[in-house]
Amino acid sequence: MSPNLDALDWPAIEASLAEHGYATTEPFLDTPTCAELRRLYDDPKTPFRATIDMARYNFGSGQYKYFNYPLPDLIGLLRAEFYARLAPIANAWATALRMEADWPQELDDWLERCHTTGQVRPTPLLLRYGPGDYNCLHQDLYGSIHFPLQVVILLSEPNVDFTGGELVLVEQRPRMQSRPILPHLQQGAAAIIPVRERPRRGSRGYHRAAMRHGVGEIRSGERQTLGLIFHDAA
Repeated sequence: MSPNLDALDWPAIEASLAEHGYATTEPFLDTPTCAELRRLYDDPKTPFRATIDMARYNFGSGQYKYFNYPLPDLIGLLRAEFYARLAPIANAWATALRMEADWPQELDDWLERCHTTGQVRPTPLLLRYGPGDYNCLHQDLYGSIHFPLQVVILLSEPNVDFTGGELVLVEQRPRMQSRPILPHLQQGAAAIIPVRERPRRGSRGYHRAAMRHGVGEIRSGERQTLGLIFHDAA
């Protein structure tokens, strides 16, 4: 199945990102496509560059694998098409935070900028969690530059393939307690979340609100997700 990102409600996505700092989509990948992507995890022909055991690095519990170039066709397509739709939002965020709004419209142009800084390793990844696994709160920063948004696509069906394992966002607010957020995702749908921070409107205009994300403990079954990060790693 070719993803039809044009069918997503982009005005609603943009409004949610502006108001809440994150957005969720309706499912745009069907069940067979999700299954096809999940199977890549154990396929010896899949071009992975690294396998990370989260417990070893105190990241949590579970495992993930980073893809290598060339990316599988569907993943490369999703990464490029999501980037093209998120670049104008990233520029609007930069303007709100009084930064230079110069995110290029095409992913290839942005990756060229990454590569000139020495960030040349691809960052799209598949994550797999089993019972008792979880992911500590973190930010996906891999070098001196980063794109401000990323995408998490749920490939497993909640309450069928797994229970628990909620996506967790935490927003840090100046002089206030942190705000926990638990976006609800369906199989084949995505959450669009900040990598590091988002513009938050206050009484004196916009300010930076730092955000981190993680995954709650899996109670049963297996949860797999596809992560699309748009900056490469050093």
